Amino acid sequence: MNIGVPTEIKSNENRVALTPAGGESLVVAGHEVLIQEGAGRGSGFSDEDYSSVGATLVGTAAEIWGGSDLILKVKEPIESEWPLVREGQVVFTYFHFAASEELTRAIMNRGCIAVAYETVQIPSGELPLLTPMSEVAGRMSIQEGAKYLEEASGGMGVLLGGVPGVPPAEVTILGGGIVGTNAAKMAAGLGATVTVLDLSLDRLRYLSDVMPANVRLVYSNRHNILAQLVRTDLLVGAVLLPGAKAPRLVLREDLKLMKQGAVIVDVAVDQGGCIETVKPTTHKDPTYVVDGVIHYAVANMPGGVPRTSTLALTNATFPYARQLAQLGWLEACRRNRPLALGLNVVRGSVVYPGVAEAFDLPLTELDTLL
Repeated sequence: MNIGVPTEIKSNENRVALTPAGGESLVVAGHEVLIQEGAGRGSGFSDEDYSSVGATLVGTAAEIWGGSDLILKVKEPIESEWPLVREGQVVFTYFHFAASEELTRAIMNRGCIAVAYETVQIPSGELPLLTPMSEVAGRMSIQEGAKYLEEASGGMGVLLGGVPGVPPAEVTILGGGIVGTNAAKMAAGLGATVTVLDLSLDRLRYLSDVMPANVRLVYSNRHNILAQLVRTDLLVGAVLLPGAKAPRLVLREDLKLMKQGAVIVDVAVDQGGCIETVKPTTHKDPTYVVDGVIHYAVANMPGGVPRTSTLALTNATFPYARQLAQLGWLEACRRNRPLALGLNVVRGSVVYPGVAEAFDLPLTELDTLL
């Protein structure tokens, strides 16, 4: 099979979907691997690193898309890439369709097979291809939030961990999943007072066993969220409904409860955000202010630490990519149910319920397709 890896062109996106080690493994298995020149540079991999293991370097994205049966990417195709997507081509990447009807319809119109990293799901319910980036984003949310709490960044001038005699910052985390757990670990480790809200009592019980004493666990409901906003210095949105739009937990009117110069970091922005006032931003222009509250809503947060993110991501995605290459998408999905759940759009038809519900589109049953 011909496998193509284009250079990511989303703003400040420096990750790459295949490492040289992965490229070598595919070449040894008999596949043709096309790498766009410079694709790995932002993650610390040179063109020579790829060519030395047998991958073929090509100069343009058009050559990659035009010559590949399977495209490996990190982020969803942006508008300039849509015309390059070919009918019947398999595209394996983060799509986050439920956050963009325009992207969903564009991919439907291209007739490709869209396999989304974020909805591949194993029987335990874990999302193995989302987990590594959720770990990175959760940890980064505290790192970035702490920076924007500084007065020089427009914040209220609060040190996250405080010092002896001065209380630490109050960090509130909406959601106790992978993002929320990693955010809580980081914030607690820095000495902040942390509150995690979640709907799952089982999850709260688990977190109670593993979190340090400066992490408080609260059942998530409207009353408790509003009560928490009053004392919050840093609010982290860490809510995820797999493949579906994130629920709005904090409304515009609720911001009046927050302190001037407080910071919101909404990691759920990829799925539409769980804060009503959130809109996607970029690493180049990451923040904006609404009602005196700083909003950080970078839609590709892990792209800010590409070396770590690329290695963490490809450790998880490569076994699935190899199976797609070896068996073709249909047979691979028949044999591997978690991978089949990654199918979102197939030859113009939506096959993932969360995407169909988000935009009131007809749903084609996955089992019928397979």
